[in-house]
Amino acid sequence: MSKKIIFIAFVVSLGGFLFGFDAGIISGVMSYAGPEFNLSDGQTGWVVSSPSFAAMIAMLISGRLSDIIGRKKILIVVAFSYALSALLSAYAISYEMLYIARMIGGFAFGAALILAPTYIAEISSAKNRGKLVSIQQLNIVLGFFAAFLSNYYFNKLNTTGDSIFTDENVWRWMLGVELIPAVLYFIFLFFVPKSPRWLYMSGKLEEAKKILRNIYGAKQAEIEISTIGDNIKRSKKSSNISIKELLKPSLRFILIVGLVIGVLQQITGINAVYFYATSIFKQTGIGTDAAFSSGVLLSFTSVIFTIVAILLIDRMGRRPLLLIGMAGISISLLMIAFGFNQATYKLTPQEIVAFENFDGNKLKAFENKLYESDLEFKRDMKSALGNQVYAKNEGAILEAATDMNPVLVLVGILGFIACFAFSLGPVMWVLLSELYPNKYRGLAIGVIGFINSFVSWLIQQIFPWELSTLGNALTFLIFGIIAVVGFLILLKILPETKGKSLEQIEFDLVKN
Repeated sequence: MSKKIIFIAFVVSLGGFLFGFDAGIISGVMSYAGPEFNLSDGQTGWVVSSPSFAAMIAMLISGRLSDIIGRKKILIVVAFSYALSALLSAYAISYEMLYIARMIGGFAFGAALILAPTYIAEISSAKNRGKLVSIQQLNIVLGFFAAFLSNYYFNKLNTTGDSIFTDENVWRWMLGVELIPAVLYFIFLFFVPKSPRWLYMSGKLEEAKKILRNIYGAKQAEIEISTIGDNIKRSKKSSNISIKELLKPSLRFILIVGLVIGVLQQITGINAVYFYATSIFKQTGIGTDAAFSSGVLLSFTSVIFTIVAILLIDRMGRRPLLLIGMAGISISLLMIAFGFNQATYKLTPQEIVAFENFDGNKLKAFENKLYESDLEFKRDMKSALGNQVYAKNEGAILEAATDMNPVLVLVGILGFIACFAFSLGPVMWVLLSELYPNKYRGLAIGVIGFINSFVSWLIQQIFPWELSTLGNALTFLIFGIIAVVGFLILLKILPETKGKSLEQIEFDLVKN
């Protein structure tokens, strides 16, 4: 595998880094921006989930649009949109401006998550396609790691009390720093070629051959161009593919497989954990500072196990990784639910007096009262202090009151993240880039990406409500049961595509 193609794959998938960075950043931002704008559970959910809502639209149209005007041009627009979103988010003066700015970023990452694996699959050979497409997921988790690390240091600087950062402006710096990787992404994209398969389908055969020779050398380039040409002749390229055509019997099986994986990737709660990581760790009572540092550990785990996936995906295959990962996800989520179910809450007079940022006397009526439900405890705290004061001090209050085994929840969360990172995370995008014929690939990935993003948006939107209404334990129990059902479905229907050319996969799975 040449350095040239690794560079191209890494640059194209930098959109994934920015997605991960944006998703990781918001978990720390909401600890400050939420109380500042006095956001309700619904408003908090919308600020966090609005990019995914915008991404739904981008995913639905970007694949088809890129079939018309090219992958590279769309990706350049994506990079510019990321930069614009970072600037506007940092300068947001209202709840409305904040979510609109984030929606601009959502349009960007929705298109990027669709186009990067499509482009990489079209420029890589069967032997290394799994590794190269998985670079997208590696960039996503590197983005998460960079974001959690950035949040950790900004929070540290803010809490020292002797810096320029305050509770009112630190979240703006957290958001604004995304401008740096966005600008770099924009610049690097001018150094990558157009997709050779797209060029061939657009009638630009000589340009496609030139790019393939530059990447692979003359001998391998002729092999690649021959397989592309044979496939295009069979599929009888059409520029007017409609969504209705995806429903025809010959594509039914691969469409069902793609839809199942696309839904499972999000409905098991991965973005609830990533986007609300700081809030979730606060629920264990470890405190605000420890919650930020645990986020760094979480994202570092993602990086390590995504690298494991890249090393194994073309050796073990897609099916074993996905099934092992789903089993681990199920066990981990049920462990988190069990850990939260064991928690109790009680504030002693000494703990109440020790609170510095609000009047502890307001909590006198609840001293030494033992709570077995996080819902009842938080309801009483909010009734005494008000939603805004409680939100600003939730970490300190839960740290003082919570009696549970936080290690059990932490291990469960890290296990969930690790299993996701070597299975549903990278394998989904690899499979989606492989399963569909050239003729349908852009549209099929766009439709499944739309549904994937819709489920992601829904989970992010309702997660704060779930914690407030159902409680920590029941919320994660629901995710765990869904994961178990998902594992059983994949065990029945999941195919293997390891080591096959895109054309061979089409021959095996698409019924004529």
